[in-house]
Amino acid sequence: MLHKNNMIKIKGKLFDLKKKRIMGILNLTPDSFYDGGKLKSVEELLSKAANMIQEGADILDVGGYSSRPGAAHISVSEELNRIIPAILEIKKKFPDSIISVDTFRSKVAEEAIRSGADIINDISAGDLDPRLPELMAEANVPYIIMHMQGTPANMQQNPNYSNITNALLSYFSDKLNLFNKMGINDIIIDPGFGFGKNSVHNYEILNKLSLFDIFQTPVLVGLSRKSMIYNSLQTTAENALNGTSILNTIALLNGASILRVHDVKEAVEAIKLVDLYLNPNKQ
Repeated sequence: MLHKNNMIKIKGKLFDLKKKRIMGILNLTPDSFYDGGKLKSVEELLSKAANMIQEGADILDVGGYSSRPGAAHISVSEELNRIIPAILEIKKKFPDSIISVDTFRSKVAEEAIRSGADIINDISAGDLDPRLPELMAEANVPYIIMHMQGTPANMQQNPNYSNITNALLSYFSDKLNLFNKMGINDIIIDPGFGFGKNSVHNYEILNKLSLFDIFQTPVLVGLSRKSMIYNSLQTTAENALNGTSILNTIALLNGASILRVHDVKEAVEAIKLVDLYLNPNKQ
C-alpha cells in the first residue's frame, strides 16, 4: 500500500497534510462565478479573512484573476493591484496566517511571494507561463499544480478525452517528473474539477480520486458550489452548499488532503465527521 508524503515545507517549517486541511477562498475579482465583487474594501477583506480563520481555515487563497469560463482578461498590473495590497493587509493583521495566491503568471507570483505569500496556486501548472515553474524552483515555496484543458476562455467549449482518468494520471506523472528534476519538491496536485471538463468527466475523477495516491503527493480538491453540483440538482450556486458538503465528504473518503472552499465551517464539520467515521475509537 502506498503512503503519501504528507509533509510540505511552509515558512521553513514542516506542515503536516496527514491532517485534512481547509483552504478558504478570498476572491478579489468582480466576476467570479459565486462570490465575485463581494469584497469591496480592506475592512470587508479583513473581516472575511478573520471569519475564515476563526472557523478553521488553515490556508487563505487570494485570487485576483477570475478563471470562470469566459471570464474577462485583465492585465498583470490590474491583477497585482488587486492582490498585493490584500496580501500585505492580511499579513499585517494576521501575521501567522498562511496565504496562497491563485495565479498562473510568474510576475504576479514573484511579487506575491515578495509581499509575504506562502504558496502559489497555478491553474495551468506552468502551461500558460513557462517562467512560473522556474520561479518556483528558485523561490522554494509550495506549488499547487492543477490540470486544465485549454484556457479559462475556451476550456468549456466541448472538452474531450478518450479516458479522463488516464489523461490526468499521465499529465501529473509528466509534470511531477519535470518539476522534481527542476528542484521543486513541495508540490500539491489538483485535478481541476470544472476546468476543461464536463459533468461526466468531473464525477469520474471524483470516483477515481484515490488512484492519485500513486503519486504519493497531497491532493487538493476544489468542488465548492460548482456547476457539476448545481446543474445536477437543478439549482444555483447560491443553493449548492449542501451538495458541496456531500461531494467534499466523498473527496475526503477518496483521499483528498485539502478542501478549497467558500464555506469554511461546513468543510471543517465534514472533515471532523469523516475523521470520526474512519477512526471511531478517537471519540
